[in-house]
Amino acid sequence: MINNDDSVLVFSTDGGRINPTSNTPEIKEGDGIVRIRRETKGRKGKGVITVTGILLDDKALKVIAKELKKLCGCGGSVKDGIIEIQGDNREVIKSFLEKKQYTVKLAGG
Repeated sequence: MINNDDSVLVFSTDGGRINPTSNTPEIKEGDGIVRIRRETKGRKGKGVITVTGILLDDKALKVIAKELKKLCGCGGSVKDGIIEIQGDNREVIKSFLEKKQYTVKLAGG
C-alpha cells in the first residue's frame, strides 16, 4: 500500500535541459601553497618530484615545467595539473619557485 502523503521527488523536468558545456573557464581552487613532494610509489623505485598547488592552466604549467627541467637538467612532464620532474632536486625547485613569488612547502619525506 502506497501512502501519497509521504511522497519524495525522485526526478523532475522542471529545470529544462542542462547544458554540460559551459562558457565559463574552469577555476582551480587551492590554499595558495605550492607543495613539493618526492614520490617513488608506482614508479618501480624511480624517484620523481611532484609539484602541486600551482593554480594555472595547463599551458602555463608546461612553461614552468620546461623551465624546471632545463634548470635541473632532467626530464619531466605535466599530468592532471601536477608537474613531475625526474630525480631529486627539491631544493633547486623550491628556490626557483620562491623567486617566482610562490609560497612553497616541502611535503613528505
